[in-house]
Amino acid sequence: MMFLMTFGVMLIVIAIMAIGVIFGRNAIKGSCGGGKSAAECVCTEKCDKRKKLDAEKAIQASSQA
Repeated sequence: MMFLMTFGVMLIVIAIMAIGVIFGRNAIKGSCGGGKSAAECVCTEKCDKRKKLDAEKAIQASSQA
């Protein structure tokens, strides 16, 4: 009985997610745009991920010069 109830709840959740995809709603977004990489971040204040990426780029640029 517990298995059937759990299975039913999971089917309902999957159906709700499918409806969201069908209607083309936007993906959940975090402070830097969700699924986007830190390089595409357009935040007004840089997040830790972006700061780290910028530092790595600076190191690479200085080692190549």
